[in-house]
Amino acid sequence: MEGGVAGNTVPPNSFDKSQVYDVKPLRSLLPVFPGATNGPPFGTAPPNSPFPSGFSPFFPFSPPQGSPSTPVLNQNHFNSTAVPIRSFRADLPTSNGKNVHSSRKRKLAGSSSVKKKVKRSNESELALAALANFKPGISVVEKDDGNRELVETVLMRFDALRRKVSQIEDSKEPHSEVFKHANLKAGNIMLTKGVRTNGKKRIGVVPGVEIGDIFFFRMELILVGVHSQSMAGIDFMPMKGSDIEGERVAVSIVSAGGYEDDAEDPDVLVYTGQGGNANADKEASDQKLVRGNLALERSLHRANEVRVIRGFKDIFHPTSKVYVYDGLFKVQESWIEKGKTGCNIFKYKLVRTPGQTGAFSTWKSIKKWRADPSSRDGLILPDLTSGAESTPVSLVNEVDDEKGPAYFTYVSTVKYPKSFKLVQPSVGCNCSDACHPGNSNCPCNQKNGGDFPYIANGNLVCRKPMIYECGSSCPCFRNCKNRVSQTGFKVRYEVFKTRGKGWGLRSWDPIRAGTFLCEYAGEVLEKVEGQGGEDVENNDYVFHTNRVYESFKWNHETESAGEASSNTGEAFDIPTPLIISSKNSGNVARFMNHSCSPNVFWQPIMYEQNNEAFLHIAFFTKKHIPPMTELTYDYGTPLHTDGMGSYNADHGKKKCLCGSPKCRGYFY
Repeated sequence: MEGGVAGNTVPPNSFDKSQVYDVKPLRSLLPVFPGATNGPPFGTAPPNSPFPSGFSPFFPFSPPQGSPSTPVLNQNHFNSTAVPIRSFRADLPTSNGKNVHSSRKRKLAGSSSVKKKVKRSNESELALAALANFKPGISVVEKDDGNRELVETVLMRFDALRRKVSQIEDSKEPHSEVFKHANLKAGNIMLTKGVRTNGKKRIGVVPGVEIGDIFFFRMELILVGVHSQSMAGIDFMPMKGSDIEGERVAVSIVSAGGYEDDAEDPDVLVYTGQGGNANADKEASDQKLVRGNLALERSLHRANEVRVIRGFKDIFHPTSKVYVYDGLFKVQESWIEKGKTGCNIFKYKLVRTPGQTGAFSTWKSIKKWRADPSSRDGLILPDLTSGAESTPVSLVNEVDDEKGPAYFTYVSTVKYPKSFKLVQPSVGCNCSDACHPGNSNCPCNQKNGGDFPYIANGNLVCRKPMIYECGSSCPCFRNCKNRVSQTGFKVRYEVFKTRGKGWGLRSWDPIRAGTFLCEYAGEVLEKVEGQGGEDVENNDYVFHTNRVYESFKWNHETESAGEASSNTGEAFDIPTPLIISSKNSGNVARFMNHSCSPNVFWQPIMYEQNNEAFLHIAFFTKKHIPPMTELTYDYGTPLHTDGMGSYNADHGKKKCLCGSPKCRGYFY
């Protein structure tokens, strides 16, 4: 950024804003929107973007019924010169003017296997048509005022649907663009069916949304009412009771690196106005005091609070963003200065409203730790795995003087005793390179019910009674997408000392829903609960598959894709109860604490080793998890009996300190 401003005064070489005010009367500069009482809850011009085939544009991507028709938009959707779009603040990379769907059609036309691919495409389109007809089924439809539970439910349902759409799309010919468009298709269905909350624009806090919440798609911001613009960085609404006709104030902004923002101070953001960017058809120009720029100027004089969403690069998907809600700010001052292009740009200084704990400082600290792990306060060990994992795990204590947990041997997977027999011998696939989604001839796909269990980025699509991964006898490559749980974790963890709960586990990284975290490593015990043995009864580091766990809905609605309930059942089917002890040997999973409202769940996975199938317990994220958030799962309720077949509810009960609103008060 040129001429970054740190003080509270307008830079001496800046321009006088009155020069812009004198151009035209202010009200004549305001854009025309549908009436707030007659139109849908959004107030924005449609983004200049070609939509992927398979779904129709929806408001705000198309005008509401009865409104003036949208002008024809330039195909280069981020660089349009159309007047309603010119001031949009686009923070995503351009597509170089190419329509990816046209290129896909040309590529398919030149293929020698057109018939086969067309058949797959038709099947996928039918499935997508079925997706569009699903019924919401719960009371989170068009809620103007949400709460935490509704917000989390809407986001989980959206991502479940997005993953399913991605799975369907992945079964077609692989394309990098496919994953990008799944969120638009899922969002279209959600908005069309009214599955959203906080649909009414508002100034200030959005009910159910907390500072530090993360979002991986702009569509998620829209669905929970944080920011209603699909591309623009400034969201605004009419000011009720204003003496100025049509006056609008800003309600939220997104700072995601597309403009010359100064975003290094956690409590101060110097934000660049929208518009004036150069593109293939137009040179850079001075920004105008219209639309979002004018709304921010009005917010300066009205002193209303503005929500700030900061965008960071997703380290696991470098072409994508992670959006972080950073709280409420107020516009303190504004000015005009020369930008890097030599044209005039608007600058707005926003200052955090006092009394809030910001999220940005956490992200800055993590960036520092990545560059120099030794700079982490309270660091005991830079890698407690001693190189056993490809990604180091820090050991940290900022609470007391304890130097670490009791000694244990770090192992990255589960170990079975030689005498343990789980199932009959297993036969792997015969794929020559890697297993591909949609390949009906792959035995591993067949064992998974015909569906590839993971989407292109490795995220789990659905919970299943059992997932079958490729094993050691499968000829497919080691990096086959059907070996997600065997390639080790990619998340940067730290084991940390909690206040009152011993040691816990958290991540430096933002984590998407459905991400593989780790498996529960340790030693499989042949002694079963109820038959005695200190290894089970007095072991705090033990995992049981035969406990009773709180049920929850994580998969997409089965009727959304016309599937039978058995295809996406979430009840696990484990052939033999399994008890794994990590007391003497284990991995990071042994440090995950219990919660009555967990953000992690476990999934049984089976794959073959030496022609024998073995069961593994893998952990996946239930929802998006911000950095430095403790990772927890439900320990379940044991099946204790008193010898007469009665349940002994008090045996082994411990006080729960999870802090959840739904806390049971105890765990086992």
